[in-house]
Amino acid sequence: MLVAEAQALTGCVVGISVPRDGSWWYGFEGPLPQNLEQLTASGHVFAILETVVHPHRYAHGLARRLQERLLTDHHASLGVTLVEHSDRPVGAALEAWGWQDAGRIRRPPEPTALRLMVLPLGERTADHPDGLAHNARTQRPE
Repeated sequence: MLVAEAQALTGCVVGISVPRDGSWWYGFEGPLPQNLEQLTASGHVFAILETVVHPHRYAHGLARRLQERLLTDHHASLGVTLVEHSDRPVGAALEAWGWQDAGRIRRPPEPTALRLMVLPLGERTADHPDGLAHNARTQRPE
């Protein structure tokens, strides 16, 4: 958990390291992309579970900064989060911050599948436009 405060609580973001055993992907619709499987096994996938920021004009960009800081503090190579399909404002905000659709996950007791979004955190180059280049901490997905 990461908290931002001024004179009072301004916002917070909560997340967990995705277990290396792949259990976090339970309910993924279709075959799990190999890059997600490999990055999970490397131990450098971090899930953002909740982001809450006070809607104050001075908090502009705070939610994005909190997420990035939490992911960086946990040395993540890939951020993941789940969003309800009907929550268009949240999906649009995440897309504007660089998050990408990666599929759908059905998590009981939810009646519908959730939108899986990912945020690659590596440097984007001509050779690795997905931002998932090999580094000392992870294996490059093939």
